Amino acid sequence: MARCDAAGWLEGARWIASPNFDRRPAGMPIRLLVVHAISLPPEQFGGPGVLALFGNRLDPAAHPYYAGIAHLRVSAHFFIRRDGELIQCVPALARAWHAGLSRWRDCERCNDFSIGVELEGSDTQPFTDAQYAQLNRLIDDLAAQYPLEDVVGHSDIAPGRKTDPGPCFDWARVSTPLRR
Repeated sequence: MARCDAAGWLEGARWIASPNFDRRPAGMPIRLLVVHAISLPPEQFGGPGVLALFGNRLDPAAHPYYAGIAHLRVSAHFFIRRDGELIQCVPALARAWHAGLSRWRDCERCNDFSIGVELEGSDTQPFTDAQYAQLNRLIDDLAAQYPLEDVVGHSDIAPGRKTDPGPCFDWARVSTPLRR
């Protein structure tokens, strides 16, 4: 089982740090894991777009879609590529900027108490076996260290505003004790 160091960097993950994070509120436990889906350009996989976005290096001239999003300052704690590669962009103990306007149970501002995991994907294509395997390992590793209570989709905490991880995400394949 992989462990996080004192700052929240997970051993075994490739670290590509994002500047888009800040401190969690004092005394705020990590209670939630939010599953997202992203591809840049949309519906294209394997390129540098997602990590460029998280690193504030997205070239608005590189693709027509980028012109509308290059100004965004967003991040996630983890990014899982189609082949299952696990990349960590923000330490688990910091607040990544992934959920935006959000609500879980009676709590608003889900970034304050959640870990964001982006899967390379979209609403229109199935996710890979390697991604489900890596996501399950990651949830198990994080649940062993933090008081996680639930795993939800971005669409669950921002209904009407977000659709990811989308209809092609198979929740039955999330085989951890925290399966929703």
